[in-house]
Amino acid sequence: MTSKDSTVDAVGQRLKDDGVRFAIAGYTDLHGNLKGKMVPIGHFADMAGGSELFTGAALDGLPQEVNEEELSARPDLDRGIVMPWRRDVALFLSRLTVGGEDFAASTRNVLERQTEAAAQEGLAMNLGVETEFFVLHEGETQTDNVSDRDTLDKPCYAVPPLLDNLHWMTELVDHMNELGWDVYSLDHEDARGQFEIDFAYSDAMTMADRVVIFRTMANEVARKHGAYASFMPKPFADRSGSGAHFNMSLADLATGANLFESDQDPRGAGLSDLGYHFAAGIVRHAAAICAVIAPTVNSYKRLVRQGSMSGSTWAPIFASCGNNNRTNMLRIPLGGGRVECRAVDSAANPHLAAALLLAAGLEGIREKAELDDFHTENLHAVDPREYDKRGLVLLPRTLEEAIDAFEADPFTQEVCGKELWSSFIDLKRDEWASYATAVTDWERDRYLRFY
Repeated sequence: MTSKDSTVDAVGQRLKDDGVRFAIAGYTDLHGNLKGKMVPIGHFADMAGGSELFTGAALDGLPQEVNEEELSARPDLDRGIVMPWRRDVALFLSRLTVGGEDFAASTRNVLERQTEAAAQEGLAMNLGVETEFFVLHEGETQTDNVSDRDTLDKPCYAVPPLLDNLHWMTELVDHMNELGWDVYSLDHEDARGQFEIDFAYSDAMTMADRVVIFRTMANEVARKHGAYASFMPKPFADRSGSGAHFNMSLADLATGANLFESDQDPRGAGLSDLGYHFAAGIVRHAAAICAVIAPTVNSYKRLVRQGSMSGSTWAPIFASCGNNNRTNMLRIPLGGGRVECRAVDSAANPHLAAALLLAAGLEGIREKAELDDFHTENLHAVDPREYDKRGLVLLPRTLEEAIDAFEADPFTQEVCGKELWSSFIDLKRDEWASYATAVTDWERDRYLRFY
């Protein structure tokens, strides 16, 4: 839906003409999970005016007490969709307000603040996200592959299981293209049961919205076929994890020109000085940002040097930047003109992840930050005794380490605002404490009869 026809009456009438019967004012919790209230289409104008209220205390990471004024969801009419898998329902992700003012702790509002900060400097962030996920049967163990031919130790790019999964994948791709997302590639990823669908980049807010919608849509489609989609970062110890690589660039707000492109890069990676300053800002705050882009206990079982049957996790372990080299946290893909963050995983809240990465990059640009090192070597092969000599700093190894870094870096509170910042820390420390005190099957298998 475009701005030229985004008046409430025009949108409402078009939805009615298209047979839409219900509309959802949507928003996300801190995890990026879709929430919302639904209204009959006859009440669309009320919904567009903020009629749908809810208490933030009922959701993770929306810091409110139960006695506080309810939040109001104000739909973004420019980015609404009719659900292709349920054509009688329209979805509008929304700005959250309270008392007529923006609710500072909404992650979508946090991203909006950062895109406005970029706009004040004449910049716009473009973002592409590579969506990796597992699709598994709803069997007794709920871990079965959809294809009985998906059995290779190294199944990456395998065609037979891709064909076996084409029934649900075709439906999902058709839905994405109906929404104008322009799917340009799909493949069987590195693990059995794992897939990736790539679609055209967009502005940061639109892309973050699309990731939220994609996770919902993938599950709705898989469910129709007796399966489910999982965006858990590392479901299996012997298979690769699911990343959500963020491909970032900054454009001139006036002309749309990509300001990260350069044919005079002395490093030969095709990145401009502006792009390198942006990357250096992210590397500077990498440990703190990790808590948001790798936000679960399970995330840190993906960010390891080794640990999957295919021979590599394809995930970074250092706060580093380099050329077309997948062992760096920040990679400059072949052809240049963009910076790819490979530490982001599929459980990240896309709005908050984009906000922190953009804010760190903008800081790097303002301060003309420089990279201390540029890595072209296979960092997974470096002897740990060489880390200091090579200027290699490990990313956090656990969620607890990441939260410690997040809390210690003033940058994160500045971007998130104090309320969201505090809520995030509390929620994630509770998650870590619950994990740390759980007694697992691994422990019982190892110790129950050992002593």
